Amino acid sequence: MPAFCYFCSIMAELSISNQDWDRLKIKLKRKYNHLSDEDLSYQAGQEEALIQRLMVRLNRKREYVVFTLTKGLVNIDNNRL
Repeated sequence: MPAFCYFCSIMAELSISNQDWDRLKIKLKRKYNHLSDEDLSYQAGQEEALIQRLMVRLNRKREYVVFTLTKGLVNIDNNRL
């Protein structure tokens, strides 16, 4: 029986469309005003690169970054992150 891969399940669950990204990016800039446009560059299908970049810039673990992105997507119509 294969071992459960927590990170693999997170990667499969996090999918950001370009339309959602435009709104999520605004939320992230409000909360983390030190992030540059380069830090927040994203194209659909490049979630892993975004997560890695944010981990470094926010000095946070992967779980936190994924949680923050997921929370922002779930409440995409809300202005809060």
